[in-house]
Amino acid sequence: MLKTRMKRVADRDDHAVRRLAKIEASIANLSNEDLLDLADIFKAEPRPPIGDMAFADMARRNISL
Repeated sequence: MLKTRMKRVADRDDHAVRRLAKIEASIANLSNEDLLDLADIFKAEPRPPIGDMAFADMARRNISL
């Protein structure tokens, strides 16, 4: 029982990591205008994690709102 539950939790964690990687890749693939739109939506403080990802990618591209 414990092994089954541990495997289920590990599978769920792996799925969450893969999904987060897809989200980060999607943000990185946005055009500058779309990235600015996303950042504008999530600019309120405290910024949610997706806003942090958008602002980090903006910094990488050297663009700002």
